[in-house]
Amino acid sequence: MTELVRADGRSADQLRPVTIERGWSSQAEGSALISFGGTKVLCTASFTNGVPRWLTGKGKGWVTAEYAMLPRATNSRNDRESIKGRVGGRTHEISRLIGRALRAVVDTKALGENTIVIDCDVLQADGGTRTAAITGAYVALADAIEWGREKKFIAQRSQVLIDSVAAVSVGIVDGGPLLDLAYVEDVRAETDMNVVVTGRGLFVEVQGTAEGAPFDKRELDALLDLGVAGCASLREQQLAVLAPAGATAP
Repeated sequence: MTELVRADGRSADQLRPVTIERGWSSQAEGSALISFGGTKVLCTASFTNGVPRWLTGKGKGWVTAEYAMLPRATNSRNDRESIKGRVGGRTHEISRLIGRALRAVVDTKALGENTIVIDCDVLQADGGTRTAAITGAYVALADAIEWGREKKFIAQRSQVLIDSVAAVSVGIVDGGPLLDLAYVEDVRAETDMNVVVTGRGLFVEVQGTAEGAPFDKRELDALLDLGVAGCASLREQQLAVLAPAGATAP
């Protein structure tokens, strides 16, 4: 890959510094504060014994997510959506994306008739908030599942998590493919893409848009390769942070 000097000194295929602070919230059944460089997202998982009415009696559980951004997570203040009286389209779309990503690696029958809601709150935004949210949400989800097992809401031998999941942004900037775009790169990207990948390397979702000139298959393949490699690295960090206290992860 052609070397490209980025604003923060990274190579084209290098993630920003990533940290995951597991168990950041003492109140939630599972939680993680994740940082992708300057982007910081608090992910909390709330466990409820029971499911929505439309799932009652079907022997399946439910995992869903809500995403929000604090008013001053960006350079200028944005009004809270609760004050506006409606959830914006972007917020709704990202919430659904996070939920889909997590459900892709959950056996809902093994979960039993229990519900886990993941709240992803962006404390500080510097690009890649949705991908950081998915990556951190997996850690919070894993701990919430173990909490449910300890409380005997989930069978001891049930394998609820069938895989892990992580996500990262990629894009083409100044004609070259880059991994994990910071905001200054994201706003200049000719192509912007979010890649959600399981631990086995399978795609859950690929969201790609040509912001300027259309991209060809060669460029698409390069971006997907970057995304898969980046998610593999993130998986290793997820497993490392989950391992010390014995939380199970595929």
